[in-house]
Amino acid sequence: MKIVKLNAINSTNTYLKQLAKDVEIGDWTVVTAEFQTLGRGQVQTKWESKHGKNLLCSILIKFENLEIDNQFYLNCAISLGIYNALKKYKLPELKIKWPNDIMSDNKKLGGILIENSLKNKKIYKSVVGFGLNINQYKFPDYLPSVISMKQLLKTDFDRDTILKELVASIKKQVELLNQFEFELLHKKYEEVLYKKNVPYSFKSKNQKFLGKIIGVNKNGKLKVKIDNNYVKTFAFKEIKFLK
Repeated sequence: MKIVKLNAINSTNTYLKQLAKDVEIGDWTVVTAEFQTLGRGQVQTKWESKHGKNLLCSILIKFENLEIDNQFYLNCAISLGIYNALKKYKLPELKIKWPNDIMSDNKKLGGILIENSLKNKKIYKSVVGFGLNINQYKFPDYLPSVISMKQLLKTDFDRDTILKELVASIKKQVELLNQFEFELLHKKYEEVLYKKNVPYSFKSKNQKFLGKIIGVNKNGKLKVKIDNNYVKTFAFKEIKFLK
């Protein structure tokens, strides 16, 4: 595993994607940054982080036989890899919020952005970016629903150690993916799904409703049970969690 450490960059994902275009780089090359000027989340949302406090990272993962139709299981593998690495720290109510936020104590601890490169209906490489709030103790007022490991456990953490643990854990889950253990990954993902089987308020388009998350289908759509046991599926950004 090669680690490239940067002080400040627009985005570790953007940097790693360009690096992979310019030169031949190895599988599991990792890029980290102390600060991102244009850190990104899902669908052009912005990721905020204080300089030198958190983990901002991107990993290049190469595949030989991963069909694009199975990209949801890649999402499961990465999310579970991060989740499993963090379990040892005994963070309260650690969960995966669909599709791939890491939650603790009902607040966002980390986020994941996966960008795939395709060839002949297969994913041949992915740049997996994630941000994890580690040692930041205060966040802007406009981010009331985020939290860090330091806030939760009242201590500082070594970010390099956590990075190595995360990459090792992600590798184990990607091995399952390469062995086509899709059902196992799906099952483990649903077992730790945030708000599963709990009545919760949602918003879809302009309509608010009460429902229960019962799982995720193989295409990565959220399955929500609504009135009269009717189950409806939602793609990302088609549904919003309400407080």
